[in-house]
Amino acid sequence: MHYMPIYSPEPMHIPDGFLSIVISIVCWLLTIAILGAAVSRTNKSLGERQVPLMGIMAAFIFAAQMLNFPVAGGTSGHLLGGALAAITLGPWAGMLAMTAVIGVQALLLQDGGLLVMGANILNMGLLTVAVGYGLYRSAQGRSQSTKLVLAGVAAWISVMTGALATSLELWLSGTARLDIVIPGMLGVHALIGLGEALITVAALGFIFRTRPDLLDEKSASAQGSRGWVTAGVLISLAVVLLSPLASASPDGLERVAQDMGFLQVAQSSPYQILADYTVPFLGETAFSTIVAGLIGALVVLGLAVFAGRSLQKKT
Repeated sequence: MHYMPIYSPEPMHIPDGFLSIVISIVCWLLTIAILGAAVSRTNKSLGERQVPLMGIMAAFIFAAQMLNFPVAGGTSGHLLGGALAAITLGPWAGMLAMTAVIGVQALLLQDGGLLVMGANILNMGLLTVAVGYGLYRSAQGRSQSTKLVLAGVAAWISVMTGALATSLELWLSGTARLDIVIPGMLGVHALIGLGEALITVAALGFIFRTRPDLLDEKSASAQGSRGWVTAGVLISLAVVLLSPLASASPDGLERVAQDMGFLQVAQSSPYQILADYTVPFLGETAFSTIVAGLIGALVVLGLAVFAGRSLQKKT
């Protein structure tokens, strides 16, 4: 069996080998069931004018996940985006957008395992959206400042929820002891969650200033206008261009795996396309990372828009 270290920019992407086959299958079953509900509900609620926003938000989250920020102890983290997706798109469309992001990361960039992709989607794309949206809903009808505070809290708790789910899966798989993995994962992701909260609040603050109707569930005018879509594309492009400056320190899960001694069981992908966010013929260069990021963002954008158009509410 061939092993490799993790070079994932995602704080909680699980590689094959960390989870048992049984736990991986259970996570897939849960993920499929929840996504089935998301498809059904999105099909009844997503309007045509919201489709561009779904694509742009998915592309932005993909791009933002490439920007690792340093946290304490030589560890890095970055945006997960589940709460942000939930708040801007709603829970069901948010889950589909996050699934597109995580699926492309695994299938195109070999970021996260294939057998455990159901667990990664569940932990990072479904639980974070559900928790983020549920907490943010309590701010409905309140002031913008209150909404931003609750959005930050929701973002932090969503990261902690994903970390806890990952910890439980590692324990149930026999990979790590529960009394060690939970403090380790929650401790490092408590810090990563602060970055998540700050980025989420900053993004929502920008939306409140420029297109507050996008966050108003009762507004019939909420839509992805051409100017907004253009701005979203340009912001996503700028983020990808900055990706080579991201922290090279181990992410949260990798740091815990190193400290607890189970990093060596991580299995490599059976194939390589844009592995480690690089284009093979361009080598491991900053330009290669940028090109790989642009390709990934475009694929995510296309998938999200295609899904949105396929599921949009018929009038």
